[in-house]
Amino acid sequence: MAQGLVDLRSDTVTRPTPEMRRAMADAEVGDDGYGEDPTVAALEDEYAALVGKDAGLYVPSGTMANQIALRILCRTGELVVAGRHQHVVVYEAGGAAMNAGVQFHTVDDDTGTFPPTAFTDVADAANHHQPRVGLVCVEQTHMPSGGTVWPVTALAELSAAATALGVPLHMDGARLFNASAAGGVAAHEYAAHATTVMSCLSKGLCAPVGSLLAGPSELMISARLERQRLGGAMRQAGVIAAAGLVALRTMLDRLADDHERARRLAAIVADRLPGAGVDPDRVQTNIVVFEHEDTAALLGRLLDHGVLAGTIAPGVVRLVTHHDVDDADLEIVGKALATS
Repeated sequence: MAQGLVDLRSDTVTRPTPEMRRAMADAEVGDDGYGEDPTVAALEDEYAALVGKDAGLYVPSGTMANQIALRILCRTGELVVAGRHQHVVVYEAGGAAMNAGVQFHTVDDDTGTFPPTAFTDVADAANHHQPRVGLVCVEQTHMPSGGTVWPVTALAELSAAATALGVPLHMDGARLFNASAAGGVAAHEYAAHATTVMSCLSKGLCAPVGSLLAGPSELMISARLERQRLGGAMRQAGVIAAAGLVALRTMLDRLADDHERARRLAAIVADRLPGAGVDPDRVQTNIVVFEHEDTAALLGRLLDHGVLAGTIAPGVVRLVTHHDVDDADLEIVGKALATS
């Protein structure tokens, strides 16, 4: 519980662990702008190995990682096929248009995934005087549908369709490790079907800052240049990268605890707000999403009882479990919802 409140707005509110703080204080550093920070280099290498890619790049945020991927994988004026609710489409302040000069062709992703035909139909339109598809993007896990996991078989089918047409695939894997914890599939098995992959360290993994992008070595050379152009090159960044190393080494196995609490939280919501349509059996990871006719009033009542919650769209509430939410906090949420 942070500052006396149960904070369910996001898993970005997690605080660094004592081990992370010690690692930050003791970190060996150098100027990463010159490629001389050994702790950053170690973090990039460790992430690349986890996702089965040649090289990694440490960046300040997941949004920057996605924006870099757009710039290195897609040409100006081309189409990017993505789910209409994906982070890169709706939660990055229109950055794709400004930073990469691309346009999205969005497809139905209400269930968290979309079939290969959703991509191939758009790609085929280039033969009929319409823009060429330069990239396809997926989100793992898919946050707006409630942290849904893209099954590895579905990823393989989409990747095969994209590869057949010479189109790269970028995986916004902000919560990739949640998918691994939920599905029992190693991160590199999911990432094998993507040209590039991104993951956040500052969500459920508790690091205070940073995300990582990984892919083929030649693309990561280009990505490093694009990071500089976007103002993301850092200096003695080993101080924060050290926390990222601790995150990758100590926080992955415990994500299952967040998933179990999310299912319990969903059961509480289903019991207290039966009209919300929440099915606890469909909660796969650490996110509970539901509709409510008056979100402002609901969030206000929750706050009155010590619970912070958030919205992701008009009429759509999101509750996220994480390292800083324990069993006692769930009891507080239950009591708060009982008054709503």
